[in-house]
Amino acid sequence: MPLLGRAAAAPRQLFGPAGGWVSARPRHPGESGAPVPTVRLASEDAGASQRASLYVHWPFCKRRCAYCNFNKYISVSVDHTAMRNALVQETETLLRDSQVKEITSVFFGGGTPSLAKPSTVASILETVTKATRTCRNMEVSLEANPTSVSLSKLAEFKEAGVNRVSLGVQALRNDDLKILGRDHTVQEAVWSLEEARNLYPGCTSVDIIFGRPGQSLELWEKELEEILTLCDHHVSLYQLTLERGTALYKQVQMKVLKMPEQQLVAEMYNVARNLLEKAGFHQYEVSNFAKNGAVCHHNLGYWRGMQYLGVGPGAHGRFVPRGDGKTQREARIQTLEPDHWLREVRQFGHGTRKRVPQSELDILEEVLAVGLRMNQGLAHQHWQQHSPLFSLKEAMGESTEVQQYLQEELLILDDRGLRCSWEGLALLDSLLPTLLNQLQHSYWNSASRCL
Repeated sequence: MPLLGRAAAAPRQLFGPAGGWVSARPRHPGESGAPVPTVRLASEDAGASQRASLYVHWPFCKRRCAYCNFNKYISVSVDHTAMRNALVQETETLLRDSQVKEITSVFFGGGTPSLAKPSTVASILETVTKATRTCRNMEVSLEANPTSVSLSKLAEFKEAGVNRVSLGVQALRNDDLKILGRDHTVQEAVWSLEEARNLYPGCTSVDIIFGRPGQSLELWEKELEEILTLCDHHVSLYQLTLERGTALYKQVQMKVLKMPEQQLVAEMYNVARNLLEKAGFHQYEVSNFAKNGAVCHHNLGYWRGMQYLGVGPGAHGRFVPRGDGKTQREARIQTLEPDHWLREVRQFGHGTRKRVPQSELDILEEVLAVGLRMNQGLAHQHWQQHSPLFSLKEAMGESTEVQQYLQEELLILDDRGLRCSWEGLALLDSLLPTLLNQLQHSYWNSASRCL
């Protein structure tokens, strides 16, 4: 069984607003014209429909990292005024379309959002506070690269309203930083981290990539020990995966670089989990570890199936467009290219390129896939909010493979709900295809009984 795979290496590509999770499933009766039961989801009741999180995508970077295939663009000259005005305008439009009354969190991702002007962040947050309710301590996160944030700029972002920083350190080895195509050194990462911790005490997160070419278990353990002397209260560990079309992929294909064996990568992951646990960090999701309760509430919203609005080039969203008189949740994708997106926002008020109504099964598949990423998994009550037709136990059915996962204690299904065990969490990517197939089978069996 492969360890983690794409889900761990790039969570945004599984569920998130800059990549979007797309279910790989066979055609079901609803796609071939068969009758599909219409059920009002409890998650669409007044309370949940009035709340959403907001993701803002800044698509620009100074350079493209060797492993990256995200929607980002290298530009020597960015029209910051045009970007700010368009991001504000699209935020206003999507808030109006969704008719949400409360924004629970805001996340500025990219790209490299720390290259944006703090005034852009301030304008977007001002737009949100004018149009919706926000709690006084609403989480506002910003992804930052060590070379794009100085002490003064970090302070400006804090003044603009940012209260949580996620620093893309990625490695504490200069040779590995070069392999990854990063434009900072270890020393610059350490300086940036110290500055961030001083300005955002208890609210600074560190991103680290493991499974790098030539990386040994011994070097990884030593690096982790160094990280634990530097990090504040949150660590995100991402397994490196090869993406077609990237510089790293080409180097591996040409045998210039060699990726570590899968078994070694699995050992790296488990060693990291053990070390972080001993240091007081709680693993609350496949890739994320928090100390003293410093979890990322914005990401928890994704994993719990909450609505979210995606603003900016290539951003994804999941919300009910009640402003259009609709009651069915949609999966939305904004136009990828910044220039085209800007033109569409000026013309239409938004750059929404694709709108796909989500069926109940679509939503249940996402709830299952992202919910099992959490250490606590899916509670029965949470599942029932999305699935009035059948229970979580009924969804898992009598599948031989699912029963085997339960017997091997990779999965746990009890009075609390469904969750992965410590061992199962590392193998989630291998378990999901079987679980999704079983969900689809159970869903259509249940639907046929209701027709």
